[in-house]
Amino acid sequence: MMIFLFFKPLEIKKQEFVDVPLLNIDKFTMYEFNREGLQTVMKGEETLRYSDRYTVSDINFTDYSEDFKANMSAKEGLYKGNTVNLEGNVTYHREDGLAFKSKTLLYNTKTAIAVTNDNYIANFGVSTMQGETLNYNSKLNKIKSKNVSINYKLNERK
Repeated sequence: MMIFLFFKPLEIKKQEFVDVPLLNIDKFTMYEFNREGLQTVMKGEETLRYSDRYTVSDINFTDYSEDFKANMSAKEGLYKGNTVNLEGNVTYHREDGLAFKSKTLLYNTKTAIAVTNDNYIANFGVSTMQGETLNYNSKLNKIKSKNVSINYKLNERK
């Protein structure tokens, strides 16, 4: 008498983890230095570090690498390579008094250019400016914008 046993091959599901966070940090401060000294400081409530980027909630990012210190904050941020992509209640303040608010902002740390394609409100002293898009070059201190409305005060000379 012969007994035959047949085995059905198991189906093994392969699961590939393509984009897995390497590190999760709560309430952090990250300092970036180079040979010239402090370049950037990034703070946040929570961050996920991936192999090529950081995603940050309640981000506060300060760039010390230019002539004027620039500080940006937002509800969410993505720091990848030389760019900081901010979303939700974005504020930008520069040490010389320029400030603006928008929904989003893309900031390049190498070129010191801040760009938003959303409506914004900017202040410089008592002067205010509103527009639909903003391209601000901090190195050259030049602003490009569309559909601009400016309210400014001139100093009278005696």
